[in-house]
Amino acid sequence: MDVKLVNPFINATINVLETMAFVDVEAGKPYLKRDNVAVGDVSGVLGLTGIANGTIAVTFEEKCILTVVSNMFGETMTELNSEIADAVGELTNMISGQARRELEEMGKVFKAAIPSVITGRNHSITHYSEGPKIAIPFSTDGGKFTIEVCFER
Repeated sequence: MDVKLVNPFINATINVLETMAFVDVEAGKPYLKRDNVAVGDVSGVLGLTGIANGTIAVTFEEKCILTVVSNMFGETMTELNSEIADAVGELTNMISGQARRELEEMGKVFKAAIPSVITGRNHSITHYSEGPKIAIPFSTDGGKFTIEVCFER
């Protein structure tokens, strides 16, 4: 997979989390993900079409997303619920939107579907294309999350 397709998602993830949730975000080393088991407890998954078909998934550990949404809402969130799921969907949308703007500046145009949100430990993330799944782990003071980017070959 072309790293030029992945970097905008890393940039957008950092920007969205830092500006919307006021958390410092540090990206880890990307790796090739070989299974469909989510590393987090709640995930937003969004399909992309355009110069290539693919998906982006953002999967948060429970502690991390509770911290992120607490910061966004200005009130303490203590459990995974519909408000958290809605926030994950919206964060996934914002990350996708910013990444797609950066990709469009490079002449790579994508359209996005409506995100789906999946919750529960060890849930599966199904990517809609057969390409490699690149996972990028992130850490914050409130916990960890991972984005997965997958585009057809």
